[in-house]
Amino acid sequence: MSDPTVERDAALFAPIERTGWGFYLTVGVLGLAILWGAAAYWTQFDQGLGVTGLHQPVSWGFYVTNFVFFIGISHAGTLISAILRLSKAEWRRPITRMAEVITVMVLFIGAGQILVDLGRPDRLLNVIRYGRYQSPLLWDATSISAYLTASTFYLYLPLIPDLAILRDRLGKRRFLYAVLAMGWTGTERQHKILNRAIATMAVLVIPIAVSVHTVVSFVFSMTIQPGWHSTIFGPYFVVGAIFSGIAAIIVAMAIIRRIYHFEAYLKPIHFRYLGQLLLVMTLLWFYFTFAEYLTAYYGNEPEEMKIFWAKFTGRFWPIFWAMLVLNVVVPIACLVRLRHHAIGKTVVASVAVVIGMWLERLNIIVPTLSNPRLPFPEGQYWPTWVEWGETAGSLGLFILLYVLFVKLFPIISIWEIKEGREVGLKEVEERLRTYLPDETEPEPARDRAKVLT
Repeated sequence: MSDPTVERDAALFAPIERTGWGFYLTVGVLGLAILWGAAAYWTQFDQGLGVTGLHQPVSWGFYVTNFVFFIGISHAGTLISAILRLSKAEWRRPITRMAEVITVMVLFIGAGQILVDLGRPDRLLNVIRYGRYQSPLLWDATSISAYLTASTFYLYLPLIPDLAILRDRLGKRRFLYAVLAMGWTGTERQHKILNRAIATMAVLVIPIAVSVHTVVSFVFSMTIQPGWHSTIFGPYFVVGAIFSGIAAIIVAMAIIRRIYHFEAYLKPIHFRYLGQLLLVMTLLWFYFTFAEYLTAYYGNEPEEMKIFWAKFTGRFWPIFWAMLVLNVVVPIACLVRLRHHAIGKTVVASVAVVIGMWLERLNIIVPTLSNPRLPFPEGQYWPTWVEWGETAGSLGLFILLYVLFVKLFPIISIWEIKEGREVGLKEVEERLRTYLPDETEPEPARDRAKVLT
């Protein structure tokens, strides 16, 4: 016999139970992008990195840009979701899983960029065989591995009750759901253990997430390259990661809401709240960017100024100013007033931020390497079809993994929605009671006023 409270959210099963032509069309288009990426990688694997635009002195290009960008977006899920869970923000319930899936899926793609950039993937074994913790590169590998492990557990734990619901509801793939549900029956003891495990992982995953992008920044800042050797690169990268992560969540929410008609679950207020967070991160990112370039300008170190002017007025000015417009001007213009058309405004701002933050990563890497301190001529970097193909294939693979997850598992947590309905009013009442003075007792201020009079 079906649970009437679960049947109330039967719309959440629609992506799993019904498969339309749009699903196959999407998979087909994404498959073409992945095939393009596979052909590009095979060409590079067969002929070497010479088929790319990489050379001396610009030995990093699209691949490292994509690595930093994808690792940054991974902060979307686990970090934001963990903070919202720990703060008991009730509006989080429909969006946490969307964010957590982004984290896990994009970490695989981000880590894969390093394999592509190596040229020979067998060189990855050298990290294990000859790795030394004096190098930030090994810190990077360690922190990303820890982050991927913690994020996977953090995604899986809240999924268990929904897997049990699918096990009892669906005939197809029942064996898969039964194995993954691990005998969940929904007892009070199981819920208590699960909530404790989720809270523990939420506490653990926040410092791990912060350490990941801090360590990624150390790969740059611990060199003496002009434009990279900066003490604020750690927090700057973390802020940028959260900034792009929130934007990625909003874009995913809008697409899922539109395709699967989840208007009853993903409401304008969710976009408004996330839009306000995005506006805060916009201002914080601009503060770090302003501080970075202001100190470089006043320092007036010759090698630093070559890169400074190359970005502001030189050959990289289109990338730099497009980055500022997309990351600052567009979000502020869209997000300052969200009373009306909140969904459209936040989506426009988020798309601009996703593109702008990719340009920011490119703006950090290529101008510095194009102006070497060693006696090399200035570098001219132009990505070839191989790099464009690998980028398209990586993005297509990420979206395909996300689409397949939505097809196999509920993208909105059913049991958390149910739990929110049951305990929501009670929790709100208890919170208000702790915030407001008790009506049966006089306020301390009034007592003091009586004494004084």
